[in-house]
Amino acid sequence: MVRQSYYLSVGVMDLDTLWSHIHAERRSLAATLAGLSAAEWQTESLCPGWTVKDVAAHVISNPQIGWRAMPGMTLRNLGRGYNAMIFREVRRLSAARSPDEVLADFTTYADSRRHVPVTTTVEPLIDALVHHQDIVRPLGLSHTMDPEAASLAADRVRRLAFLMGTRKVVRSVRMEATDVDWVRGSGPTVRGPMQELLMVCAGRARVATGLSGEGLALVG
Repeated sequence: MVRQSYYLSVGVMDLDTLWSHIHAERRSLAATLAGLSAAEWQTESLCPGWTVKDVAAHVISNPQIGWRAMPGMTLRNLGRGYNAMIFREVRRLSAARSPDEVLADFTTYADSRRHVPVTTTVEPLIDALVHHQDIVRPLGLSHTMDPEAASLAADRVRRLAFLMGTRKVVRSVRMEATDVDWVRGSGPTVRGPMQELLMVCAGRARVATGLSGEGLALVG
């Protein structure tokens, strides 16, 4: 229960609202995926080494991974770091699923409230929001995040910057959203839409758009 209330305890967002954002974003991602061609499913995403199918399978695996899966994941990846483990597990999972099977998983699990046991309830939101962008942007498509949901995700991503490889970035600039009341950090300012600031926090500064401010040179 400590993990469940990790962000809710500060009064940012109640649990029902948080899950409603997660479910809405998963359903929206499913709609995006349903419109893709076979070739687009195999397109390289913004995540190096992951196709669109890999990313989609990863997003909807979150509610499917319970305590029983943890020992096997650990044993298969002994001696490897967290990011290497995720990369290997995603590729292993995706290889066993066809696009139709991934879509079927979205039908089954899009509204689930389960999540990987060792994570908070905000991680499924991060997965859905950021990975949706990882899929649509290389395909020349667009999708707009809910800015309140993006701000909550960005706060958690900033805490996970050591895993995202963005610790230097989030500590070097002041980020100011233009579409929601959200200001974090100190230093030269980078301002723009909340979803683009989330992309910066998540290591996707190279594709972030609509940003301005004297801190831009530090996030590129």
